[in-house]
Amino acid sequence: MKKAMFLFSCALLLLVAVHPRAAQQGRGGGAGAAPAAAAKQPNGTLTPKPLDAGRPWGWAVKAFMDDPNRKLYNTAKAKLLSGKQIYGHSISKFDTKAYCEQAPHYDYTWFEMQHSTLWFADIEKMIAACPRAGATPMLRIPEATEGIIQHAVDLGVLGIIVPSVDDAAEALTAAKFARFPPVGRRNVSNSGPTVGLWTPVVPPGSTFRQSMNDNMLVILMIETVEGVNNALEIAAQPGVDVVIQGNSDLASFSGFQASDDRYQDLLTRIRDAVYQAGKYWGNAAFSYGNGNRLSPDSRWHQNGPSNDGWVNPNRGTRE
Repeated sequence: MKKAMFLFSCALLLLVAVHPRAAQQGRGGGAGAAPAAAAKQPNGTLTPKPLDAGRPWGWAVKAFMDDPNRKLYNTAKAKLLSGKQIYGHSISKFDTKAYCEQAPHYDYTWFEMQHSTLWFADIEKMIAACPRAGATPMLRIPEATEGIIQHAVDLGVLGIIVPSVDDAAEALTAAKFARFPPVGRRNVSNSGPTVGLWTPVVPPGSTFRQSMNDNMLVILMIETVEGVNNALEIAAQPGVDVVIQGNSDLASFSGFQASDDRYQDLLTRIRDAVYQAGKYWGNAAFSYGNGNRLSPDSRWHQNGPSNDGWVNPNRGTRE
């Protein structure tokens, strides 16, 4: 199955239509200080690719799993696989009380390392304070390097969020070090908290090591026009599960405001590429979860409404 997925990805790279490359974009620091406003919803000039009933959103994510019918302790991934939208909450400073109070109400926790002073030890302490609190722990890392990713997954997070991905090489690095062999290059650690954190909820008949790959999520952010041009190559990499826009930075790097049809066209191009690759598509700005013509296809969102109507008084605004 893994060989078939690899060959499929290679085929996608050969078939992708090459867009004229835009002028080289600067590398982003990640998200802007506030979500891209969606007050005026443009329709753009492009017609979104129609969905094929035989190829639903995320079909390649499921096909990449060792056991697509496995019961997952990554409840956010399980919700994605069921065809639903997910929303998270953001933790950008060391605040155990806030984390433990908020986590039971959301699908996942977005621990923010790119634009904060949080470090691995801080996140480890928060996760340990209320293990398996409800929201699946995810970490936005500052960059996709082997050392950073290995530190992140050793904390026990079940997802990494990678900012400013511009090409397939970055995408492959992120996916490769987030999972164990034979599909990845993640090292076995006997010192981190991750094994003890999830072993109690591993289904009978399996182990943490055997089940971890299926429970991992690799979420990549496209924030530049270069990333848009390479969206299919990025999404097609084996082990990539979700591709989202960093909405404010995409507006910043492209020069197109959210109310501009040209901005909507960028979203449509990424949406089409991610669907073609069989992965999940989403937006950091939760305002795109409804009210936009692409909202039914937007599955992943930072912040947004809680699962049970709880109102978060400290909801973050970064994306």
